[in-house]
Amino acid sequence: MLQTPRRARQVAALSLVFGAVLLAGAATGAWGDPPRRAAADPAPAAAGLPTDPAGKALSEQQAEHLLAAGGDRWGAYYSAQEYAEFSQGLDGRYPGVGLSVGRGEDGVTEVSQVTPAGPAAQAGIAAGDRLLRIGPDQADRLPVTEVVARLRGQGDERRPGSEVTLAVQRGDGQVRELRLRRVLLDSRQVTTEHLDRGVLRITVRAFTSGVADQVRAALRAPHTGVVLDLRGNSGGLVDEAVGTAGSFLDGGPVGSYQERGETRELTAPPGGDRRTPLVVLVDGGTMSAAELLAGALQDRSRAVVVGSRTFGKGTVQQPSRLADGAVLEMTVGRYHTPAGRSLDGTGLTPDVPAAAGEDADALALRVLAGLGTQS
Repeated sequence: MLQTPRRARQVAALSLVFGAVLLAGAATGAWGDPPRRAAADPAPAAAGLPTDPAGKALSEQQAEHLLAAGGDRWGAYYSAQEYAEFSQGLDGRYPGVGLSVGRGEDGVTEVSQVTPAGPAAQAGIAAGDRLLRIGPDQADRLPVTEVVARLRGQGDERRPGSEVTLAVQRGDGQVRELRLRRVLLDSRQVTTEHLDRGVLRITVRAFTSGVADQVRAALRAPHTGVVLDLRGNSGGLVDEAVGTAGSFLDGGPVGSYQERGETRELTAPPGGDRRTPLVVLVDGGTMSAAELLAGALQDRSRAVVVGSRTFGKGTVQQPSRLADGAVLEMTVGRYHTPAGRSLDGTGLTPDVPAAAGEDADALALRVLAGLGTQS
């Protein structure tokens, strides 16, 4: 399927749906009117068009011209209706079929997580299944962000009751053609599971509002070690990722970004547990704010990162409301981990990589056992 420039930009910036790297104002505004902030290193404007478009009357074509002039890969233009639909995901409610996907270094698109009782689970799809096709197209030939966009639906499809067709392959080689009906998924993005020897697995699917509090509450259960599963987590509100870091750190840096030419620090709240052994699971579907969190815990020697290389989305976007209610999303800079690393385009390399076909869950438990447990 050929993509228009506008569609391609929306796909590239899909992190707006449920994984935007939004800082400060967006976290408190919960996707109300976008905050106005100047870019630290603004992209060059197209002739006659402003670098700060907030409040301006720009046509869709002018907005696209502005993005193209700066080569903004993650920039996107949204009509007022599209912006309202895309912002649904950050309050935790969005249409979908209840599965997350990731892409390993071998290029294979796999199901990394399945929402219990969701359409995918009811159809018998399980983590580890390979996603061969979505609609008529091979999944491996599409960007992960495009796969996610099609799972959630586009335009009129982005509503409960619409359908999507998939081809899924089980470990035994069996291929099944499935037609799933989208539903409005539950807002809870954090699930927990008690494993052997007192290990607590905390799975975070996205950093929507309230996730940091949910992780903090999960940690009140008795445990001797923690596996923080960020596989398939495409990011979310950075404030929530920073708050989650605070559960495992006693304050200190989580990352930084540039604003108005100055470095702004992202700092974890104090009082977190610094002693309990911690492993963070990542894969090719770990993006954006999830990469920032994993990178911070890795840089500060708080966790061992296990799995496969992450996606590599490390830029900061600034949404600006146009005069007609549309929104223009523009890249304003990159974030960096506490050690000064930019993960944009490269991703995060795990401390302990999982070999192709290896059970990453079992590997995480072996690593955790090697770290010892808290008595």
